[in-house]
Amino acid sequence: MKKEKKQFSRRDFFKTGAILVGGVAASAFLSSVNGVLIAGEPSKKRGKWYGIGIDINKCIGCGKCAAACKNENNIIKEPFYFRSWVEQYTIKNDGTVKVESPNGGIDGFTQSIPDEEIFKSFFVPKMCNHCSKSPCTQVCPVGATFETSEGVVLIDPNYCIGCGYCIQACPYGCRYKNPETGTADKCTLCFHRLDKGLQPACFEICPTQARIYGDLNDPQSNINYFLKNHNCMVIKPNLNTGSKLFYNALTPEVR
Repeated sequence: MKKEKKQFSRRDFFKTGAILVGGVAASAFLSSVNGVLIAGEPSKKRGKWYGIGIDINKCIGCGKCAAACKNENNIIKEPFYFRSWVEQYTIKNDGTVKVESPNGGIDGFTQSIPDEEIFKSFFVPKMCNHCSKSPCTQVCPVGATFETSEGVVLIDPNYCIGCGYCIQACPYGCRYKNPETGTADKCTLCFHRLDKGLQPACFEICPTQARIYGDLNDPQSNINYFLKNHNCMVIKPNLNTGSKLFYNALTPEVR
């Protein structure tokens, strides 16, 4: 695999805040174009083009993915820094929603709401969306954030100046500033493992196979099979980031 670091100019980016309405929700459903599914538009790249799938119906909230990510990538152990984490969504009978993620889900979850008040509850794993039109690459003033030829968004710590623009630009809250290095940090899809033919750590450890990844340019890949057999959606489709993180059973409560 080859890293191709490109220089990006700073641009204005849209602020989030729009609500998910019927028309937007409908546009989020994926359509097939020559066997490739990327938020409704095909990849214009050749070779591998990685996409990610998460089946919310299969996630049990064990937090093993978040723990494996920290161990594999030597992430600071404090409960404030995560490349991958799990959120628990609890929808109450009155329609209100409570979102919890104690220590990123690494220690598991304890329901804080009485059973009689709960309409439904579920878990949602979160990680970098590795967008094909990522706001973070657009605002980086020095080109430290870049996209590989396989569609993985990375950060070059040797170029990063720690300005924090990319952290503010990410609409999914997937970036943070490493307090030890002073540079931006986030999920890399374990690019160092992909380069060796290994699975990303969080995918390998998942006991229910709730996580799927693969080549979106390969019609026979696991990710394309997943997308074709589920009504997958992306988070915040109205932002048009070209997110390549697709969820099955995603509901409007998830932001």
